[in-house]
This record gives sequence, structure tokens and C-alpha cells, in this order.
Amino acid sequence: MPTYKAPVEDVHFLLNDVFHFDNYNNLPGFSDASADVREAIIEEAAKFSEKVLQPLNRSGDLEGCKRHDDGRVTTPAGFKDAFKQLGEGGWLSLALPAEYGGQGLPVTLSQVVGEFLISANMAFSMYSGLTQGAMAALLAHGSDAQKKTYIPKMMTGEWAGTMNLTEPHCGTDLGLLRTKAVKQADGSYKITGTKIFISGGEQDLTENIIHLVIARIEGAPAGTRGISLFVVPKVLINADGSLGARNGVSCGSIEHKMGIHGNSTCVMNYDNATGWLVGEENKGLNAMFVMMNEARLGVAVQGLAQSEVAYQNAVTYAKERLQGRALTGAKEKDKAADPIIVHPDVRRTLMTIKAFNEAARAFVIWTALKSDVAHRSGDEKERQAADDHMGLMTPILKGVLTDQGFANTVAAQQMYGGHGYIAEQGMEQFVRDARIAMIYEGANGIQALDLVGRKLPRDGGRAITAFFTEVGGFVKQHGGDEAMKPYVGPLAASLQHLQQATMWLMQNALAKPDNAGAASTDYMHLFGLVVFGYMWARMAKVAQDKLAAGSASEQHKTKLVTGKFFMERMLPQTALHLTRVQAGADTTMELAAEAF
Repeated sequence: MPTYKAPVEDVHFLLNDVFHFDNYNNLPGFSDASADVREAIIEEAAKFSEKVLQPLNRSGDLEGCKRHDDGRVTTPAGFKDAFKQLGEGGWLSLALPAEYGGQGLPVTLSQVVGEFLISANMAFSMYSGLTQGAMAALLAHGSDAQKKTYIPKMMTGEWAGTMNLTEPHCGTDLGLLRTKAVKQADGSYKITGTKIFISGGEQDLTENIIHLVIARIEGAPAGTRGISLFVVPKVLINADGSLGARNGVSCGSIEHKMGIHGNSTCVMNYDNATGWLVGEENKGLNAMFVMMNEARLGVAVQGLAQSEVAYQNAVTYAKERLQGRALTGAKEKDKAADPIIVHPDVRRTLMTIKAFNEAARAFVIWTALKSDVAHRSGDEKERQAADDHMGLMTPILKGVLTDQGFANTVAAQQMYGGHGYIAEQGMEQFVRDARIAMIYEGANGIQALDLVGRKLPRDGGRAITAFFTEVGGFVKQHGGDEAMKPYVGPLAASLQHLQQATMWLMQNALAKPDNAGAASTDYMHLFGLVVFGYMWARMAKVAQDKLAAGSASEQHKTKLVTGKFFMERMLPQTALHLTRVQAGADTTMELAAEAF
């Protein structure tokens, strides 16, 4: 049976030593998250994830969700009680404003907790993740009345939230949506249409579900310019806040899917359901993008989280499974064979996953801190720079972490040989669950196009210029440090590859857009590797300083070895991606469709 232990020590290392969390105490909420408070929150989140959620992961996958004839959906045994504990424990309200009953703590802590929850039980965590995303959209664009009505109940876990975008004929191209909204005399709207792939669209965890639905108001412009956002509760809410009549929204069916069986993925039917406009008419995408960006960061963490739990179990198996002898001679002479962790190719696999996990975690925390700055700083320039970072990095986080996270679950499964293909070991569930993260909240090919087509040229390239300046400055500052050369040298080379790829796109994509399309995925992964390289260089600098001061722990020494492995064995892939980018689109686009 699979196990999970939250990477608490690594999180503390990143928050305290690498990113100097306490330096942000000038921002609201940070001074309330002192070192002892952080430690308590992280330790308790680890316990909840390990003791409550992880034991429900496999049983929830086996049982799945069930739709009944009356449209009700029941979730796996134990999920309802666990969700109650989640709400009562304050895990949904960590980073939400105190004026609505939240704790007002940094979103960075919420992201850390999110990784633990997802590693322990990804299907379960989606109910809370969508609820948090819905709250973010309402806080950003909802009216005061909407915030006061919905947020307090959602943050306690009494009510949940969803996001309703996709329709049977309409996925990425939301301009094609057909769901309509008809305005009523009292200012409400009647919503009619069908939405598909709605995570948590119906469930028995909460007494109400607050659906956020995009639809087109009668007479609105065609395409994305005519999209509005509505809040549509499953159960209508009386003036005194009590629950009233059932709204005209129902679950038509639940999808039978590859993974995340414990999450109810629903076809939702809206039949003259009563809804209320969120924000302005025809400005729904602006509001929904708040939720989508929140969700994309959450999905990026899903890639990391599944990679982490798969890695942990693969390591355990590699230490226990006896098979063959070490190439350099028997290591366990009193046993019939050596554990497979003695074999270099097994080490290569495990080191590759480990190096990714630790760099990806640093990337997530780095970006989460930028989110806190963007939303909490009183300095306009700081907010702008942090927002630039978020815009540039979101598609990289989502695309790279989920692509590589899935690949890592497959690699971890491979450690088990044939046993990894057997459901009892739990490894095949990690593979199945991780696969969806590459698809939803914008398939990864779309993330790559968004990066190349929108994020790079935005504001005259201000965000990418700032990134080049920051990483280039680090290289220059530490390039003369002999101990840092194994880290700074490869980082400098990979940064140059990214700069060359960026320049090539600037020179070749405008005149021939297919060049951008053909290069986008390689460019995204090249960029991701450079970010990982920067994260590893920063972690190595901390470890080297501890070593020089004579205070290095085993954790610091391990960081230096793992970081060096990344620089030697993984970062050189930037050269391959650069070559592919510069190959252009000619061969890719040459064949007629009939030739495929």
C-alpha cells in the first residue's frame, strides 16, 4: 500500500533560508505568520494530510462517485467527514480576508498546504481547490452583498464552489458558448444551457454548491466580447441567509474517467436556473480569469504533488526490492541480492525526479510570494513587477510542472517493474490521476501558445526583461565564487539559450506565426529548465554558505549533490530545446492534411 510523508523540512528550508519569508513582514498578514506560527500550520497540515486524507486515497479511487436516479451524487466513504474536518480546521480560510471570517495569512502558506493535500489525495483536494478559486473570483469581482452572502459559508466548508466553462462543443474557444442568460425584472437572470467536465458539480459533502457560470446575455455581442459571469447557487438563499428552494440546476450524469475517481466530474444542466451577474455585463472573462489563474497555479501544484508522492513510494520500493548485484560487487552479502537502489540507472531515475520536485517546489513558493506582493504591497512598482512575474510564469508553471510531473509518475511506476502495473501497489493510480493535470484548465499546448503569443510581448517584453536581469545579475554576482561554479556556469549557459530562443522568436514569429506555434512547447520547457536552474543555484548558494560557516546539515549537503546532478544531467536539455525552436515550422507544416 502506498504511503505519504509531507516534505516539511524542505518547505522550512525554502521559506526560511532561501526566500527569507520574514523579510516580507511589511506586507499585511506576514507578521501574523511568524516562524512558530508557520511551523505549527505546516506541521498540522502535514498531520491532516498524512493521517486523514492519504488513507482515503486508494479507497476513494476504488469506490468512486455515484449518481442516483434523483440526480444526487454520493462521494466515497470518509470524504464527507474529511471535508468537514477541512473546513473546521480553517484550511479553506487561511489566506482569506479577516472581514469575511478568514485568517488573512499569506497565500504562500495556502499553496504549501495545497501541495500536502494534493499529494495525499488529489481527487479530494479538488473539492477544496475549486471552492478556493470560486472565492477568489467573488472577492475580486463580486458585489459586497455577494461576498457577504457566499464567502463566509464557503470558507468554513459548509458550502462549496465550482467553475462552469466548458460545453460539449466549446472547450478552449469560449467564444462559441451557447448557454444563455435572460434578464428578469428583479435584476436576476434565468440561466439555461449545459456544461460538461464540471469538477465537484454535484456532491454530498456540503449543503450548498455555489456555481460560477459563464453565459451569454440575450443580445450580447458574439464571441468572447459577449461573455458574462453569473453566480448560480444549487439551493437558493433566503433574505435571512437560510436555505430556500432548490434552484433549476442538476447533474445529468457523472463522467467515467481515467483517474481522479473520488471527484465527481459532472454534466450540469441549467434549466431556467436563477443566477446573478458577477461584475459587469460582457466582462465575464475578466472575472473568470481570476479563478482560472488561481486554478492553473493549483493544477501546477498537482503536477508537483503527484510527482512527490510517486517518488516517495518509488524510493521506499527501491530500498526494499532485492534484485541482482551491484556492478561494483555485492553490497548486501548476507542476502540473496542487493536492493535495486544500488544500480546506477535506478539512481538516475530517482535523482531526476528528486531534482525536479525540489526545484518545482521552490518555483511554486517563489511565485506564491510574488502573488502576495501583487495583492498586498502598498508600493505600486512592487505590485506591477510581481504581477508581471505572475503573468509570465503561470503558463510555465502549469505546463512544465504537469508535463514533467506526469512523466515522473510513469518513471516512478517503472521502478516497480510489473508490480507497478498492479493496482494494489498504488503506483498506477498516481499515473492516472496525474494525467488530467496536463489537460484541464487549459491544455498544455495552449499554455505554451499563451506564453509565446501573449505573455512574452506583453508590455513591450517588460516581464521577460526583468527575468533576464534578475538571473543575469545572480550569475554575475556569484560567477567568481569557486564553490558556486558547478551551479552558476551551467545556469549562465542555459540562460543564454533562453535569450537566443527569445531573440529567434522576435525575429521570426511576427512575419510567420507558425514559427511561434511550432516552437512554443519547446520554448516553454526551455524556460522552465532555466527557472529550475535558477532555483537550484539559489538553493546551492544557501547550502554553500552553511558549509563555509561550518553549520551545514545533511539536508544542505544533499542539496548540493542534487543540485549538481540537475546542472550536469538535466539542465543541458536547454540546448536541445533551442535547436528545436530554431528549426522553425517549415517541415512541421509542409505535409497536406491528407498525408497524415
